[in-house]
Amino acid sequence: MKRVVWLVAGTSEGRKLAAELARMGVLVYVSVVTEYGASLLMEHENIIVLQKRLDYEDMCAFLRLHEPELVVDATHPYATEVTENLKRACSQAKCEYLRVVRPESKYPCQAIVVQSFPEAVELLSHTKGSIFLTTGSKDLPVFAQLPDYQTRIALRILPSQVSLQKALELGFKRERIVCMQGPFAKDLNQAMFRHFGVSYVVTKDSGDAGGFADKLEACLEVGAELIVIGRSEETGQGFKAVLEILKNRFTDKGDCHAGD
Repeated sequence: MKRVVWLVAGTSEGRKLAAELARMGVLVYVSVVTEYGASLLMEHENIIVLQKRLDYEDMCAFLRLHEPELVVDATHPYATEVTENLKRACSQAKCEYLRVVRPESKYPCQAIVVQSFPEAVELLSHTKGSIFLTTGSKDLPVFAQLPDYQTRIALRILPSQVSLQKALELGFKRERIVCMQGPFAKDLNQAMFRHFGVSYVVTKDSGDAGGFADKLEACLEVGAELIVIGRSEETGQGFKAVLEILKNRFTDKGDCHAGD
């Protein structure tokens, strides 16, 4: 009988770990929220994709039904509600939980760090100039409260119909919407920032895996102010450490095919 792991994904690290576990012969249930997220996963007989937004009760039900020996939380650093619910569900089910954490980035002294999206909007409401959002589609309603947002804001979101429809329904202009899958190289970021003549770039601290360093360097090159939505503190281990734990647990020789 195959050993079973539940991997809650949403990041590039999650996709890599799912592929590695499948190659080790582990049956991996991979949870994603969107059809687009599901399409990015490697096809493998050992990978079962579950596309659904899960709440706490859903998580408890899944753990009761499938009884995985381990849960790997590879959600985005800003998916704090999912992480808290998952930790609570694992504790209730007495199931081992392993968190993959991206290292926080180092910001230059001129970066502006805020603690929430509403705080970023409040800050920007006292400024002038074009704004480039790289924070995704989830919090667009907050930025739609900014005065003159339709003419001031350009945004970059995932190339999904749901994300684009949401942006258009909120009144963001088609000519100021970029639909692309990241992460993006510094030169491409620079080209986009220059194209829209941006004075401010709003980003999450997505770490090197999410292209944060390239966004930062591009901002410095074009002279734009960088506004960073700060992270909540959390505990866990980095991708390489988690991969090593999985190798030691599920293989005899510890040789796998990581493409970190």
